[in-house]
Amino acid sequence: MNSNEQLIRHFYSSFQNKDIRAMQDCYAEHTSFNDPVFVDLNTEQVRAMWAMLLKSGKDLRIEFKNICGTETGGTAEWDAYYTFSGTGNKVINRIKASFIIENNKITSHKDQFNFYTWARQALGLTGILLGWTGFLKNKIRTKARKNLEKYMAAKDN
Repeated sequence: MNSNEQLIRHFYSSFQNKDIRAMQDCYAEHTSFNDPVFVDLNTEQVRAMWAMLLKSGKDLRIEFKNICGTETGGTAEWDAYYTFSGTGNKVINRIKASFIIENNKITSHKDQFNFYTWARQALGLTGILLGWTGFLKNKIRTKARKNLEKYMAAKDN
């Protein structure tokens, strides 16, 4: 197992254990994060995002597998199981992650998942009818960004 694979394993093990500080410490001082909901986050924002999600996700549970470390980064697959707070619906989100790693720190983290599949589970009928539209995706992104900004402003991370 190379050092990049070890770092990715450490990140997800910390995630499973809800060790926010250990997760945050995996990121470099200058990093970026993107997924279908949280777009173009910087280091401070991505660290706060994980803290916010772990603190608000009362029943959040993750599983990870297929971790692969390369010379420049790595990949992983992980599944998130939780109740979506906006509707109370149960969600299983299957995610593929890719990382760029420099000096044993994550400098770029991209998570990919099927937004329509997520929206159907999280939002029910609204997700079924509108989950494929850019309108709903942008609405969810805007709400997520505002929630993150509000969380960061509270300085409780």
